[in-house]
Amino acid sequence: HVQLVESGGGSVQAGGSLRLSCTASGYRLSSTNCIGWFRQAPGKQREGVASIYDTGSGSRDTVYADSVRGRFTVSRDNAKNTLYLHMFNLKPEDTAMYYCAADGPKSTCTFSGALASGEYPYWGLGTQVTVS
Repeated sequence: HVQLVESGGGSVQAGGSLRLSCTASGYRLSSTNCIGWFRQAPGKQREGVASIYDTGSGSRDTVYADSVRGRFTVSRDNAKNTLYLHMFNLKPEDTAMYYCAADGPKSTCTFSGALASGEYPYWGLGTQVTVS
């Protein structure tokens, strides 16, 4: 049974920082082709924020939404089986529920799908981030 549990959300003032964590059980995050963070604000569609993906040549790379590039950093600790999202210089428009997502064992996810929610069968319940 795959379980993803997010933590670290909260309320911060604009310009502040937060670090989100996503701890997995029942699934090795190091085995994923794509693993990432998504967010959904009230009344808006879920959007991909940041992802770590397999380049297909044995290495990993990261991809970010334009709205967060340069302010957010995604990383993974394989020993802890945990994904992180470091968020700096937060803005009110970053307010949303943030979700961790992982692709499946037979995934062919690469760069083109890394920020597409349809690539991800496994999702956490989310953690709320509010920026005022």
